[in-house]
Amino acid sequence: MKKHGFKSPLDRSVLFLIVILAVLAITCVFLVQSLKRDIVSDAIENDALIKILFVFEDQGKALFTDVFFYYPPLKRGAVFSIPGNTGAIYQSLGQVDRIDSVYNSLGIEAYRREVETLLDQTIPFSVTITLDNLCVLADLFGGLRAFVPNPVDSEGPNGERWLLPSGAVTLDGGKLRTYITYSLPEETGEEKQEREQSVMVSLLSAFNEHSSFFTNRRTLRVISPLFSSNVDREDLADVLAEISQVSTDRMVPQTVIGNVRLTSDGKSLLFPHSDGQLIKDVLKQTTGALVSLEETNFSRIYVLEIQNGTTVQGLARNTGILLQSIGYEIFAAVNAPSSDVARTVIINHIGDQSAAKQLGDFIHCTNIVVPVIPEAEEETRASQVDFTLILGKDFDGRYVR
Repeated sequence: MKKHGFKSPLDRSVLFLIVILAVLAITCVFLVQSLKRDIVSDAIENDALIKILFVFEDQGKALFTDVFFYYPPLKRGAVFSIPGNTGAIYQSLGQVDRIDSVYNSLGIEAYRREVETLLDQTIPFSVTITLDNLCVLADLFGGLRAFVPNPVDSEGPNGERWLLPSGAVTLDGGKLRTYITYSLPEETGEEKQEREQSVMVSLLSAFNEHSSFFTNRRTLRVISPLFSSNVDREDLADVLAEISQVSTDRMVPQTVIGNVRLTSDGKSLLFPHSDGQLIKDVLKQTTGALVSLEETNFSRIYVLEIQNGTTVQGLARNTGILLQSIGYEIFAAVNAPSSDVARTVIINHIGDQSAAKQLGDFIHCTNIVVPVIPEAEEETRASQVDFTLILGKDFDGRYVR
């Protein structure tokens, strides 16, 4: 007969095992939290690029997505948009589909991994903002600035009234909801994406103007719940406080460019050019410019005239789309006086060798010339464009070979 309170060796072994497991669990939690903290501190303190996936959603469905790149030492940032209809074979879905289907079906972590694969970039941070919370943020920041090219007066599918004035406007939460959700029959997909990109840039600008919100404990208690992230609130506050220093004055959002095709099941998908290699090239150029000590890319937006000196139809137009995707403004895409140009050439009207070389590096063109004595026609062109790119037979649509 056992005495009351006596524990067998087996009982003591089980108790000892439970203690060990509890210690291990606590240690694991501590290590995970420490690792997250290390990721945040490394990105902020070690002169590394901070990369954040921003997903704006409504009722669990992705509205639009932007990846933000920020270089703390120089306070430079870049926004790269991911159109929801970007098509590919997504491993997480096991099929060809829209990229936003990954988010809608599997959530933010699977989505972040697919975006990382698409961009060939590691993205440590993800931030999700619902449409409701974005509207609250807009009101807290005193509105978000946007440009409405034409007045909007229309009715939504559920009978809601869409009303927006034209011009440069400051949108409160209610107007911002309209600005994001309205859809007109005559509006193109590119125009809608430009609206979404402007919201991202305007939000970053508001972060900058109200950077104290992210360091003040009282305002943090109000703002923090409006964001969902893969890091805890304290770490997210550090990240947001850091990126709120960004200068958005010369920020030109970039995006995936490609060809829209209908799939066999009737989906309209945007398949990136060059099987996605162009995206990687664009981001390589963009991130390189962010960390560069030269001000070439950030002094202003350069204007190009593109001339097709070959018999390839649409070469100038397609090249214009390519270069526009990395921040150049295209003044004209036309045919050259001759369609038998052998070598591609960049005419440097402004004499900026660094900016000309940067353009040349992107398309692998080393044939850069500066007009010695401009004639009247040359002077007129130089006042309108910074560089003229004449495409020759050695240009394959992406590189000079």
